[in-house]
Amino acid sequence: MRMLINVPETVVADGLRGMAAAHPELVVDPENRLVVRRDAPVPGKVALVSGGGSGHEPLHAGFVGPGMLSAACPGEIFTSPVPDQMVRAAAAVDSGAGVLFVVKNYTGDVLNFEMAAELAEDEGIQVARVVVDDDVAVADSTFTAGRRGTGATLFVEKIAGALADEGAPLERVESVARRVNESSRSFGVALSSVTTPAKGSPIFDLPSGEMELGIGIHGEPGRERRPMMTSGEIADFAVHAVLEDLRPSGPVLVLVNGMGATPLLELYGFTAEVRRVLSERGVSVARTLVGNYVTSLDMAGCSVTLCQVDEEMLRLWDSPVETPALRWGR
Repeated sequence: MRMLINVPETVVADGLRGMAAAHPELVVDPENRLVVRRDAPVPGKVALVSGGGSGHEPLHAGFVGPGMLSAACPGEIFTSPVPDQMVRAAAAVDSGAGVLFVVKNYTGDVLNFEMAAELAEDEGIQVARVVVDDDVAVADSTFTAGRRGTGATLFVEKIAGALADEGAPLERVESVARRVNESSRSFGVALSSVTTPAKGSPIFDLPSGEMELGIGIHGEPGRERRPMMTSGEIADFAVHAVLEDLRPSGPVLVLVNGMGATPLLELYGFTAEVRRVLSERGVSVARTLVGNYVTSLDMAGCSVTLCQVDEEMLRLWDSPVETPALRWGR
């Protein structure tokens, strides 16, 4: 095993200590596993809290800041955070306007955020929850009942976060978050397996010259395994899978997301192929984002997420954001 770590047991805490050193605009608590906007709670503002297993960075901690999340709760590698983390986060950021939990559809995350919402409400905090379930690859998988939550999480957190920063009430922020999720679909592919620090070796076998279509961000199996395809062939397969389900009638946001080990040069080349397929299908593209945003440690591969946007959603997407991983307009 060749990893830039000390020991597997301290990987998450060590990463959070480094994040604290690099980002003084955040309050990072490695012991309690919390990342919070330093200016929280913001008076009169709905707070957004999200979280999930570590290993998907920059999701979620890298999206904490003006225009996106108020706080994030990192769990252990590929493991849900616990309800106590979520309640602490809600209490740290609640201004009295309420808290929106953004939850990826993985069984542990859903159950723990549900329990946290009940506990937070017992403490007088108004909580709403939105579950992200955008992955079209499979109906159910190892970690989920229903579709997995993947790249659309970024769209939900950015667009709902922008609306919250404008001072909208909790009901409206929750509504737009649900609208974004319902308007988004994703499909991912793996060119290699993923290695967790605890295991120290690939968690599944992917023979040389083969690839997995429809992979999950924890290495869950997808639709099928095939011999390696060209970038254009992969784009054809992935985009068609998304469009068969989404069937957009207006412009879309495009996220071409790296799984952690695919060079940006390859991601940009793949983006060109994605745009080609969308053009051939008559789909108008409003904005395109390319990079590593919802990753799976050292997995090689990528995912495509499309979100059909209306004027309000596009305006909120373009609104200023200032987080460690996403920033523009400020």
